Amino acid sequence: MIVMEQYLTQYIDPYYVRIAVLLGINIVLALGLNLITGVTGQLSMGHAGFMSIGAYTAAIMSIHAGTSFGISLLGGALMAAAFGFLIGVPTLRLEGDYLAMVTIGFAEIVRVVFLNLDIAGRAIGLSGIPSETGFLNVWLVAVLVIFLNTRLLKSRTGRALYAIREDEIAAQASGINTTFYKIFAFVIGSFLGGLAGGFYAHYMTYINPQDFGFMKSIELLNMVVLGGMGSIPGTILGSVVLTLAPEMLRMVAEYRLLFYGGLLVLMMIFRPNGLLGDVRWYDIRKRLARNGVKSYGTA
Repeated sequence: MIVMEQYLTQYIDPYYVRIAVLLGINIVLALGLNLITGVTGQLSMGHAGFMSIGAYTAAIMSIHAGTSFGISLLGGALMAAAFGFLIGVPTLRLEGDYLAMVTIGFAEIVRVVFLNLDIAGRAIGLSGIPSETGFLNVWLVAVLVIFLNTRLLKSRTGRALYAIREDEIAAQASGINTTFYKIFAFVIGSFLGGLAGGFYAHYMTYINPQDFGFMKSIELLNMVVLGGMGSIPGTILGSVVLTLAPEMLRMVAEYRLLFYGGLLVLMMIFRPNGLLGDVRWYDIRKRLARNGVKSYGTA
C-alpha cells in the first residue's frame, strides 16, 4: 500500500490526488448524514459538529497520546458516536424544524467549546497533526462504508428505518421499535461523521473550529438532498458534484453561493426527489438486467 501511495504522489498531479481524497472523505460524511436524514427522516443540520468531534479527538490522541493512526481514527469515531447517542435520546420526540434547531445548536456549542479549549488550540486551531491520510486508506474505508451501508439498507433494519421515515406512527403500530432504530441511525451516522473527521484532520494536518461551521453542515445536507434522499447512489453523486463544483468555479469564487442557490432552486422545480430520487443499488441492477446487461456482485 505504501508503494502504491508513493506511485500516486510521484506520477499523478497532487492536485487531482487531493480532490480524490477529499471526495472520499465527503462520501463517508454524506453517507452518515443520509442514514440519519435521508433514510430515517430525522432532519439534522449539525452534522459538521460530529465531524469536528471526530477530527479533534483523533488529532489530540495522535499529538498528545501518541496513538497510532488507526486507534486515533477509531477513538474519534467512537467519541462522535457517543455524542450522537447523547443527542439522539433527548430529541426522540422532536422532528422537522425542531430537531433541526437542536442539531444546529449542538454544532454551535461544540464549535464554541473548541474555540475555548486549551488542548484544542483555542481559536488558533490545532497544528502538527501527523499526515497519515492518503488516497488508498480513504478510499478503502469509503468503499467499505458504501458496501456496509448497502447491506444495512437491504436488511430488516434498513426496511425499518425507511418505514419510520414514511410514517412513524404506522411503523410503531406494526411492531417496529422506533425509539431503538432512531437512536441507532443517529449513532451510526455520527460514527461515520467522526470517522471522516479523523481522516480530514490527518490529511490537512491543521484544523480550526471555523472549518466545521454551519455552512459545512449545509454543504453536507446539500449533498444528500441533491443526489436524492435515502439513495446511496444519489448521495455519492451529490458528493461528487458538490466536491468538484468549488474547483470548477474557482475562477468565479465570489459567485459560488449564487450557483449553489440556483442549483437547489432548479432541483426543487424539476427534480424535487433529487437527481436519482430514491434509486438504490438493486434498482440499478434490475434495470441493467432488463436491458440485457448481466451484473455481478451484491446490490
